[in-house]
Amino acid sequence: MKKTFAIATLGCKVNQFESASFLSDFRNRGCEQVPFSAAADIYVINTCAVTARAGQQSRQLIRRAMRANPEARIVVTGCYAQMAAEEIVEIVDNPVTIVGNGNKDLLVEEAVSECRCELSMLMGNIGLKKEICDLPVQSFSGRTRAFLRIQDGCNNFCSYCIVPYTRGRSRSLPMAAVFRQADVFVAEGFRELVITGINVGKYGLDTGEDMDIYTLLDRLCDRYPEMRIRLSSIEPTEINDRLLAVMTSRANFMPHLHIPLQSGDDRILAHMNRRYTVEVFVDGIRKIASALPDAAIGCDVLAGFPGEDEQAAENTRQLLSGLPVTYLHVFPYSRRPGTPAASFTGQVGREEKEERVRLLRELGERKRQEFHARQNHRIHRVLVERRHRRSGRMQGFSENYVPLRFDGPSRLAGSVVSVRQERIENGTPLGSLVKEE
Repeated sequence: MKKTFAIATLGCKVNQFESASFLSDFRNRGCEQVPFSAAADIYVINTCAVTARAGQQSRQLIRRAMRANPEARIVVTGCYAQMAAEEIVEIVDNPVTIVGNGNKDLLVEEAVSECRCELSMLMGNIGLKKEICDLPVQSFSGRTRAFLRIQDGCNNFCSYCIVPYTRGRSRSLPMAAVFRQADVFVAEGFRELVITGINVGKYGLDTGEDMDIYTLLDRLCDRYPEMRIRLSSIEPTEINDRLLAVMTSRANFMPHLHIPLQSGDDRILAHMNRRYTVEVFVDGIRKIASALPDAAIGCDVLAGFPGEDEQAAENTRQLLSGLPVTYLHVFPYSRRPGTPAASFTGQVGREEKEERVRLLRELGERKRQEFHARQNHRIHRVLVERRHRRSGRMQGFSENYVPLRFDGPSRLAGSVVSVRQERIENGTPLGSLVKEE
């Protein structure tokens, strides 16, 4: 009888890529996937630890799996597993396997083994890992775009962030392996690759291949001219003329960047150990907007960091209000044990933090709607995803990440078509099909 498995994934695009690799490996071994809510022989929970809420969600998923099948093997991996293995052992009644981030390539083999020991741990010191795990992916089920993880780990050690302790130092996938994975996605019919990692801007600096992120992006665009290439995130200090040259010279590089700001106050940035100033951030944003006026620019903002007074919060709001950014991902500061900021004085109260988050999210929504409205009467290349359930229209994302809906046949899903944006209705950009490509 086939073993059944279920996977739940929390957190970042890197986790999603890694879970897709687990899925591919399970299927190659003859296992059958079932929904996480169903009874399965094996449950894999790929956890996150960026916030306290993510840790709580990880524990909830573990308990949910135990209720679904008390006899199942529970396999827990990801950042929460890396930092809180003892907490997991305390709450699990089932046989459990805990896999550290540096050993994810061993996860499926361990999960399907006939060993019925109550506890197995594949951990190790993540800080000593020198090579990235080899986690090939065959497909992303139910997706029209594929995430291509090229890098893992982070050397920045921002004072609020647990990731360098759970993911280790920056490690890059060799260029040949990047192309092998991209070739698989091309063969599977994907039309867009999202280049992702924990700190993708540091790609190649550890490989000795005379390769960096800018060269890799240029080569990907050249090698796969029919594939849309999108970059998941890049640091303000990594925006330079080489990046802009790729963005402006390669038609298949999508005009969309996500750039973490975190704070618009230099004192708070220094306290965060962010290693750039407001001036550096502003210069980067204005360069992008000048070279590509229709580019989408998203920003991460962290509200309520220790020591952030009302003036610092206002500095952040005013800065973002005056910049050509498109949307904001706003997070309240979450105290993470094991990080320097957890012991900082000047912790901001919950109500005050929530109010700052609210104001920033309102600003972000205004920015988003203004950007969408500016796209009216323009023709976009849209990667069609699926039919929207309530409206009945097809939907997908433009090159510059506008979520467009339009009338069209279901067979367009997974293809790139030209759509003229015509209007905004109830906050949703609507358009009409121009032609299929």
